[in-house]
Amino acid sequence: MACLNNFIVAVLLLLGLRCALGRAAAVDVDDLERAATSTDTTRDWWQVAQFYQIYPRSYKDSNGDGIGDLQGIISKLDYLKEIGVTATWLSPIYKSPMADFGYDISDFYDIQDEYGTLADFDELIVEANRRNIKIILDFVPNHSSDENVWFQRSVRREKGYEDYYMWHDGYTNATTGAREPPSNWLQAFRGSAWEWNEERQQYYLHQFAVKQPDLNYRNPAVVAQMKRVLTYWLDRGVAGFRMDAVPWCFEVLPDAEGRYPDEPLSGYTDDPDESAYLKHIYTQDLRETVEMVFQWRTLLDDYQRVHGGDTRVIMVETYSGLDYVMQFYGNRTTKGAQMPFNFQFITGGNGDKNNTRLNAAGFVKIINSWLTQMPAGQTANWVMGNHDQRRVGSRYGENRIDLMNMLQMFLPGVSITYQGEELGMTDLDISWEDSRDPAACNSNSQIYEQFTRDPARTPFQWSDEDNAGFSTNATTWLPINPNYVTVNAKAENATSASHLSLYKQLVELRKLKTLQLGATRYASVGDNVVAIKRSLSGQATYVLVANVLDTAVSGLDISSAVHATGSYKIKLLNPQAKATVGDAVSLSNLSLEPYAALILESV
Repeated sequence: MACLNNFIVAVLLLLGLRCALGRAAAVDVDDLERAATSTDTTRDWWQVAQFYQIYPRSYKDSNGDGIGDLQGIISKLDYLKEIGVTATWLSPIYKSPMADFGYDISDFYDIQDEYGTLADFDELIVEANRRNIKIILDFVPNHSSDENVWFQRSVRREKGYEDYYMWHDGYTNATTGAREPPSNWLQAFRGSAWEWNEERQQYYLHQFAVKQPDLNYRNPAVVAQMKRVLTYWLDRGVAGFRMDAVPWCFEVLPDAEGRYPDEPLSGYTDDPDESAYLKHIYTQDLRETVEMVFQWRTLLDDYQRVHGGDTRVIMVETYSGLDYVMQFYGNRTTKGAQMPFNFQFITGGNGDKNNTRLNAAGFVKIINSWLTQMPAGQTANWVMGNHDQRRVGSRYGENRIDLMNMLQMFLPGVSITYQGEELGMTDLDISWEDSRDPAACNSNSQIYEQFTRDPARTPFQWSDEDNAGFSTNATTWLPINPNYVTVNAKAENATSASHLSLYKQLVELRKLKTLQLGATRYASVGDNVVAIKRSLSGQATYVLVANVLDTAVSGLDISSAVHATGSYKIKLLNPQAKATVGDAVSLSNLSLEPYAALILESV
């Protein structure tokens, strides 16, 4: 949610992101992989699961109002089963005025009417369980809606709710006599993070939209309340939570006089309303936030011990520097999140949202940055895109869609797919008039495209029928990409030479012991080629070779780069590769067409 596309990388650089350099020499993470579990022969369910993010508003409309809903998701569970999904996390479905499309929650214990009812949710759990699909909910801990009863009680200073949110008197300007906010802090959606409340006669903090007041996590009552929220949904059968915008949960304490410090200028932009105008050293990435996640992990583990069943998981959204992100995994004495999201394929690369010319060394740099900094005994995860980001095909180029899916599925650890990436869906440019995202709407028609997240949220493309088979309504909440006529699930299911067909084959490949348990070695070979070897004693060895650029290569020696010997044949390939499954390949004399990618199997 919290990531605004145009400044993520700049902010990370300002925070001192340490990212290991890509190398032509091979990198071996055998020890990291061996340490991932207590034995070399087992993995917990989540470590080998195929995760899939659903943005409910855009997935499937069951009642013809142009908005996706829970019954729509239920109707497509067989599709999820067919493409090998074992767990899906849903963007927020709680009661909400929809100022930020569900990330402003008015009731954490109920379902938004547009999406259905609690009965619909219970049916979803039952039907998903019948297909062995686990449901993960989006948990929004940092803030609520200003229409939440907690906030309304806090405005009225009702007993027990006085300090539920972040309140402050502000200051009177000695020169002008005007009232001013407590600090210069900025919200993610442009402008001051402080809003005056006339009834309470104080400012409240909102690090996102005005209608999203920040909860006060230094108040034990808030901590207890949010733990009750987690337990409530665990009782309804969810298998875990994706924690939204976690780095914002705690702010620095005020000084002895009750003053909050101003944040320093970043130097990144001259726009004083843009969040990236400041370095957020007092409002993000505090250690207390990490320790809060540790408490949530303890709650989930305790719940499993009492109620049984499979491990309940925590996925953490954070675009912070890797030194901070890695803390969420936990330490020697305390367990943290199983999956602090790895956004390196989003924030890495060329330092902007366009990675269409990223070379092989750039790809290796991205892979290396996570695997070499991840604590021993933990499991990697790979997130190529989500509802806040430009789609993979639009960021890396449509010629690389299959290549990117192959890379994600072949790397060690957890694979997480955003809905539609299996089809190769791409962004649709949304006009100012059609814009819905507050990150865009809080700007203006001249600059909104720098901030909008709408292009990646367009409805799912099910078929070539009207409205892509998403809805029977004449209009949909966001326009549908006109390329749905050819890029859709029905058409791609009907042909073997499609993004979806290859995606399903990759899901099956991930079930191999070598890919689930094996060691990993990777290298860049020249400017063009990324090579990754996965190996496990007693099992076939697999090698992925991918030409990530638009020029052909020939005569490359891959064998020395990743220490792969012996004979190999093609197991899988993308359409750009002019070859056939089963063909023999020489690793010491390899040729690849532009954007060609092969997965090879030892023979």
